Amino acid sequence: MPYFGLLVTLLWVFCLIDVITADDGGVRYLPKMVWLLFVLFVPLAGSVVWLVAGRPIGGGIWGGAGGGSIARRQNSSEFPEYETRPGRHLAQDPAADEEFLRQCRARAEGQRRTERERRQREAGN
Repeated sequence: MPYFGLLVTLLWVFCLIDVITADDGGVRYLPKMVWLLFVLFVPLAGSVVWLVAGRPIGGGIWGGAGGGSIARRQNSSEFPEYETRPGRHLAQDPAADEEFLRQCRARAEGQRRTERERRQREAGN
């Protein structure tokens, strides 16, 4: 097996880059820095364990968000960034959140009214 060392080196380099570029919130079981040290100092075992246990679910080829059908099936939300950071999607201050939503609704209604008025002017001309 003269190519075993080359294969291990390629796997090791791939996993190092994958750990470095992986989203911190998506890394599983251990903090990202621990995974990096594990893959760095235990090349073969660390790389295999990273691919099996630590890699973000549905991660792209370099640990990014991915986009394959498996990733879409596993994320229950239309917004996968909320899936990797538990609790981030919850309002921190419900009163401020309600005020923000009220302002958004008021702005949307103003835009609708402006558009209706513009269409009425165009239809009248």
